[in-house]
Amino acid sequence: MKKYTSQTRLWLFLSMSLATLYGILSLKQAFAEPNLVHNDARQHIFWMLRFIDPDLFPNDLIADYFQSVAPRGYTLVYKLGIILGINPFDFAKILPPILGLFVTYYFFRLCLEILPIPVTGFIGCLIINQALWLKDDLASGTPRAFINPLFIAFLYYLVKHSRLGVCVTVAAIGLFYPQYVFIAAIMLILRVIHWENGRFQPSKNHLNYQILAGGLLVALIVLLPYIITSSEFGPTITRAQAMNSPEFFEGGRSRFFHDNFMDIWFTGRRSGMFHSSLFTPATQCVALLLPFLLIFRRQFPLWKYITPQVWVLLQLLISSVLMFFASHALLFKLHLLGRYTELSFRIIIAVLTAISLSLILDTLLRVFRNNHSYRVYRWLAVTLITVIVAILLLYPAFVPYFPLVRYEKGRMTEVYDFCQQQGKDIVIASLSAEADQLPTFAQRTVLMAREYAIPYHLGYYHQILARTLDMINAHYTDDLPKLQNFISQYNVDFWLIDPAAFTPEYIKNNHWMLIFPEGQKALDLLEQNSAIALYEQVNICTVFEQPNWWIVDAKCILNNPE
Repeated sequence: MKKYTSQTRLWLFLSMSLATLYGILSLKQAFAEPNLVHNDARQHIFWMLRFIDPDLFPNDLIADYFQSVAPRGYTLVYKLGIILGINPFDFAKILPPILGLFVTYYFFRLCLEILPIPVTGFIGCLIINQALWLKDDLASGTPRAFINPLFIAFLYYLVKHSRLGVCVTVAAIGLFYPQYVFIAAIMLILRVIHWENGRFQPSKNHLNYQILAGGLLVALIVLLPYIITSSEFGPTITRAQAMNSPEFFEGGRSRFFHDNFMDIWFTGRRSGMFHSSLFTPATQCVALLLPFLLIFRRQFPLWKYITPQVWVLLQLLISSVLMFFASHALLFKLHLLGRYTELSFRIIIAVLTAISLSLILDTLLRVFRNNHSYRVYRWLAVTLITVIVAILLLYPAFVPYFPLVRYEKGRMTEVYDFCQQQGKDIVIASLSAEADQLPTFAQRTVLMAREYAIPYHLGYYHQILARTLDMINAHYTDDLPKLQNFISQYNVDFWLIDPAAFTPEYIKNNHWMLIFPEGQKALDLLEQNSAIALYEQVNICTVFEQPNWWIVDAKCILNNPE
């Protein structure tokens, strides 16, 4: 590597500059206008407002649940941000570009350990950055944003045989994204097994055993709290229970089961091995050429520089696939299945793409240098190099909405202001999708909202489900005492109502509501033109009104006679 020192620094600088550019583009979108929040940040971050104001979300089931499942390291990072005076939602927008720089640094180093050519590191960083910013994991600022740099750092220290590096990164993975500790542990085991003389044999490198012992010990320590303690919102739902829940089928909040075998095992969003963004950016399809480049490796001299560290990709592949099938067998004890292959496959494909492109570009450069007498060959080589480089660099320019950040906009500013003027302990009931935004922008408790109806822990979901069904019944009942009983039972202070909610079309377009019998019952009442009790109270008890929204005082409804 010594002869590449100056080149390495140059290409690393270019890689970091590129990552910085992508990060700036994300920040431009993130702060383009007020009231923007990432789709998943609404779940994972809103409860952190309690660190700023402990009086927020008192006795809030939803806030308590998401606080309980937040990884310790993730929570600590946001606490530090709050100590520095940064609002957690702003912090979630600032963090992704920083995490992107860590991804770039470690991915560059990882690529050089596999193929010690600086341009390979640059190509790999280009590909992995585009892949990450064409998906919203990094932009989310949630725990899955942190696993990208942490696991890539683990791979780098693993191939460098760094005992301290491996132990530190395994610990960090456990604190931010515990599921991937299993993949790291399996990889450590595979590292002490070698294929030699036609059979598997134990490694003769004692350092591998030291790394294995240290890594497994750290893995056990960071996973121990999850092993010895049970969630206050447990138990985890079983396969049999999920099969009887509409939430896991079409229209449900967490669809998992499909009629098609291919969807269940390969392409399903939550159940499949292969994510839809597997070859995004499309330039990663070049990785598929690698077997052909191997067949004609005499024409690609750079092959001989590929180090034995390339086997780490196979070990990663095996570990991820094993965990994928293990999570299928233990459904849903190990959470979502696709999480075990999505990042791993992205890393593997990005590295293989960088290797393939390096081999191709190197051969084209050799054609250019060695064919002074054949201008056609030289012209063809230059043209192909130019086209490849242009496609790699300019690919994002042809992709709409790059970088992809998927921010939701809170549009009901007046409603948020009204809610914030009320007490911090109010409870708002609403069937509107806008209820998803209220904890974030109004900073007030919602009784239930679809965004937070996560069905994996039964102790939590049974309560959410009961609230959902009771709220549908109360919203559409023609019996005022039933509505009043609901308000008293859940201590509801306000109803946020979309006027369209009292039309049959509203329910017909709400596929989630229709997965429950209560939704169909409500639709029947509307189609029969029944006198809906809540609608009858709107003119009497509305305390805030906009063209498309009513806020109704629930206590006023309680005081009205039948």
